[in-house]
Amino acid sequence: MQPGRYHAVVDSVLAPGHLNYGELVLPGSNSSEILISTYICHPSMANNELSGPVVTTAIARWLMSLPHRKYTYRIVFIPETIGSITYLSRNLSHLKQNVIAGFNVTCIGDERCYSYLPSRAGDTLSDRAALHVLKHIAPGFKKYTYLSRRSDERQYCAPGVDLPIATIMRSKYFEYPEYHTSLDNLSLVTPAGLEGGFIALQRALEVIECNRRPQGTVLCEPQLGKRGLYPTISSKTTSEMANKMMDMIAYSDGQNSLLDIAEVIGIPVWELEPIYQTLASKGLMVDLGI
Repeated sequence: MQPGRYHAVVDSVLAPGHLNYGELVLPGSNSSEILISTYICHPSMANNELSGPVVTTAIARWLMSLPHRKYTYRIVFIPETIGSITYLSRNLSHLKQNVIAGFNVTCIGDERCYSYLPSRAGDTLSDRAALHVLKHIAPGFKKYTYLSRRSDERQYCAPGVDLPIATIMRSKYFEYPEYHTSLDNLSLVTPAGLEGGFIALQRALEVIECNRRPQGTVLCEPQLGKRGLYPTISSKTTSEMANKMMDMIAYSDGQNSLLDIAEVIGIPVWELEPIYQTLASKGLMVDLGI
């Protein structure tokens, strides 16, 4: 628009109406749920709006393709603020009883940075999973506090609601110059940016999915060689793998979760999970659940 004076007409009516939202529930092997929420109320903006539904849709397709889901996934597409309030008014009791983790998906499509906004509690499974992932895939990510909240986490984490909802973003709302302007367009949001946002959220969900409490089945250190787990030819790679196995065994006391152990050892959960599966297949590890 060119500089000058403009006359605006707001053609609206204050009257009873309705609010539409989308909901997809993907059942898992147990009733505990992961809530994924994104908003669909101002689609003229690319990063602040469209990136969330795009990445959430891709996440839904990925979840639907999995041969096994431990948890049930509740995915909602809602207008921001009034939508989350409406959804909570209808489902609060169920959500408080069943949701163990979740993410608000917004501003997840540019290539400038990764950002993290915690839940109000700050130490939920969602927070731990998000921090673990971002530490490994984007060590220079920007970490905000809950005081910087501006999106639907305000409702999901409100006192009395107290859902464990955190937010993984690329450039955070309010923090990039194109925010809420016509320059928040497809020059800012890119395929690479969307893919990076998808991977971060996917990894966080993988961390939650495969988290467990492993317990070793052998007192003292087991003999790996007779079980075919110790290399016959020594190399840097084979020695590192054997060390990771022994480190995992050392912390698998039935109290530490896989995420706890990954943090102590310093490797991503998605690298530790195959080691657990290998040890479990040899009878050296059992899963006590979460």
